[in-house]
Amino acid sequence: MSDDLSARFRALWDEIAPVGRDADSGGYLRYALTEPERELRAWFRAQAERRDMPVTEDGNGNLFAHWGDPEAPDAVLTGSHFDSVPHGGAYDGPLGIVSAFLAVDELRAAGVTPARPLVLGAFVEEEGARFGVPCLGSRLLTGALSAERAAGLRDAAGVSFAEALGDRPAGARPELLGRFGAFVELHVEQGRALVDTDAPVAVASAIWPHGRWRFDVVGEGNHAGTTRMADRRDPMLTYAFTVLAANKEARLRGAHATVGRVAVEPNATNAIPSKVTGWLDARAADPQTLTGLIDAVRGKLAERARRDGTEVTVTEESATPLVAFDGGLAKRLATLLDAPVLPTGAGHDAGVLAGHLPTAMLFVRNPTGISHSPAEAATDDDCAAGVRALAQVLEELTCA
Repeated sequence: MSDDLSARFRALWDEIAPVGRDADSGGYLRYALTEPERELRAWFRAQAERRDMPVTEDGNGNLFAHWGDPEAPDAVLTGSHFDSVPHGGAYDGPLGIVSAFLAVDELRAAGVTPARPLVLGAFVEEEGARFGVPCLGSRLLTGALSAERAAGLRDAAGVSFAEALGDRPAGARPELLGRFGAFVELHVEQGRALVDTDAPVAVASAIWPHGRWRFDVVGEGNHAGTTRMADRRDPMLTYAFTVLAANKEARLRGAHATVGRVAVEPNATNAIPSKVTGWLDARAADPQTLTGLIDAVRGKLAERARRDGTEVTVTEESATPLVAFDGGLAKRLATLLDAPVLPTGAGHDAGVLAGHLPTAMLFVRNPTGISHSPAEAATDDDCAAGVRALAQVLEELTCA
């Protein structure tokens, strides 16, 4: 049944729904620090001002809205991100921010006065779709990524992260991070487990280890019509074999491997490529399986390159270890909400912060089970259930 909270969710959601939406695909182009994402950041500031919550920045592009003293310790942090993958879905990221503002409204309407400060966060470049490193903002905040490396990261147009940010990133902020006593991130589920269990909300147990590897394959550019097949050093053959090998090795191990991005030089129909660059996203339930998968792909890639007469360089661009969320906190929240506990293969800012403070995640049911796609979805009633759950959790953590 719809209720007032469902309607209030829809009203707030409709304020951001058109921002960055592509008319043809129906998906979103909300890349970090581009105009659509900056519009959402301005919306974040306006929502915070409407609730008398002062906003601060950490020098890395991350925004924080404060209910309580911004300098006080032991604050409870919640929130997510605005940026999207190319033509991504509406809910991945923004749902956690919209829900956080509504959870504040719920607590205030109930007369709750937190004993610990409550902070709403909007992290920058979580998807890594513009500058290539996922969870960039949280990695900078925690020191997992240096300010020097982040400053030099460039997008497809050659714009550096420092240029997009308008300044050199601040890097690790231990004094700020130390003021947070816990983090809870609400996120749309990126699978169908909640559909199968007929539950609107779940608590996360762990994030699979995962990473991104770039493989540069260099061959010999030549004419497509005059070069004999036997004389070719075609990097596209090596690339194609690698995609198939990664798929096979992942299936054998019960892991996940995806090559969803490729760059070809000179990218001409009637020319044999001189270079092909592919990006492998790999994930597994445990570190040993992931290492075995990557080692197997590397080996097969090297073997195929010898046969094709090409040269290969493999570069690890990012790697995230197995993240087991705070077991006591997860159990406490699952009991509080009477909710199932689920693992996930997707990376999140919560996974980065989990190494520094007690962290938990809540998932809201996605009836399609699809994510990083316009088909990603959630009903208003389930989103309202997520807001209620988040409000319960925040009351539990800030008032107990």
